[in-house]
Amino acid sequence: MVNVEVIATEELGDRSYLAHDGSVAVAVDPQRDIDRVEALLSALGLTLELVVETHIHNDYVTGGRQLATRTGARYVVNAEDPVAFDRVPVRAGDEIAVGAMTVRVVATPGHTFTHLSYVISDGDPAAAPAVFTGGSLLYGSVGRTDLVDPARTDELTRAQYHSVRHLAESLPGETAVYPTHGFGSFCSAAPTTGGPSGTIADERARNDAVLEPDEDAFVARLVAGLTAYPAYYAHMAPVNLRGPAPVDLSPLPVLDPAELAARIDAGEWVVDLRDRTAYAAQHLTGSVGIGLGPQFATWLGWVIPWDTPLTLIGESAEQVADAQRQLVRIGIDRPRGRATGTIDALADGRPTRSYPTATFDELRTARGEDPVIVDVRRDDEYAVAHIRGALHIPLPELADRLHELPDRRLWVHCQSAYRASIGASLLDRAGFDVVLVADEFPHAQELGLTD
Repeated sequence: MVNVEVIATEELGDRSYLAHDGSVAVAVDPQRDIDRVEALLSALGLTLELVVETHIHNDYVTGGRQLATRTGARYVVNAEDPVAFDRVPVRAGDEIAVGAMTVRVVATPGHTFTHLSYVISDGDPAAAPAVFTGGSLLYGSVGRTDLVDPARTDELTRAQYHSVRHLAESLPGETAVYPTHGFGSFCSAAPTTGGPSGTIADERARNDAVLEPDEDAFVARLVAGLTAYPAYYAHMAPVNLRGPAPVDLSPLPVLDPAELAARIDAGEWVVDLRDRTAYAAQHLTGSVGIGLGPQFATWLGWVIPWDTPLTLIGESAEQVADAQRQLVRIGIDRPRGRATGTIDALADGRPTRSYPTATFDELRTARGEDPVIVDVRRDDEYAVAHIRGALHIPLPELADRLHELPDRRLWVHCQSAYRASIGASLLDRAGFDVVLVADEFPHAQELGLTD
């Protein structure tokens, strides 16, 4: 039986894997911060002999090439991918021996045109293999099919349907399934089901692509359910095709208050990592508040104009380092600097700003004043339910639609207040009078505020 170690990147909703025989290992879809993989190899006493990519990733920058270079492992990428670096090119049906294991390549187009899955067995005919399915077969679902070329989404969705069914029909039921996406990633076409693990038998019983006998119905349902995905995705595949530069997680330069002020005055992004309550209470004028948490890199990468100079403000050097790690995964390599300390110290006499926070109860009380309510959720969320009279501008569009907002106090909300906190900070940065609704949207529904 093949041993499999899971390396979860919960912030992006993805997983990487080490498959091994107790002595040598295969890394599957490693993230950019490869020190996590190296630490696991060392802890288990494994030698890495092979690194494989299921596809050219759209949601993160791969660490595969650097990991292979540092360890001397062979680097496997589909022969059809037009990469700008040397690799071991493979095609469907190829087999690679790694220690006691055999890695078999299976073509599973759909998430991308050149997507591959890898079936790894240990040579024991009585033992079940493991299949690493990338963005093809997910737990109860499939990878989304509109990332490569929206004009060919229908074609890719049909390919996805057949790829998943092929895996389900051709592999033994006890085969363990290990997808890369499906744990909160925007690369999933729909929410996954069934928990954090599964087998081919499980997928035969729960996966929509397997259970739906009508291909047209599957395609229509999947395409209709596709929602918005982060803007930074547009930059990930080109970086991965070129070959990412080596990752650098060394500490950033420390900036003094004068340097911070100069960067804000120049229109650069100075991002404050403190939580939304602390930011609302007091922050540097002209900064942006994006609290460090599981969604940090996704939303920073979604809203910041790409290649905009970036500086990080944190409560500690460790907090800034955590932010750096998240950011390198999406190709934001080296922010220009960092600053820590109290806001008063960082302001160094310059005026600071603040804005109030509120609940939906307080918003209901203010309804008699005809407040302007700004809903920054996605289109699909708004369509399900929204507050009566709310102005709907999805967060990624907010900075480009400021001209649509009246010069009045704006009450900003989302589903759980995280996106609203970013939106409120962007509006505050633009000079608007804002109130952050730091509350859960279901509370607004309970209060009868929604349609």
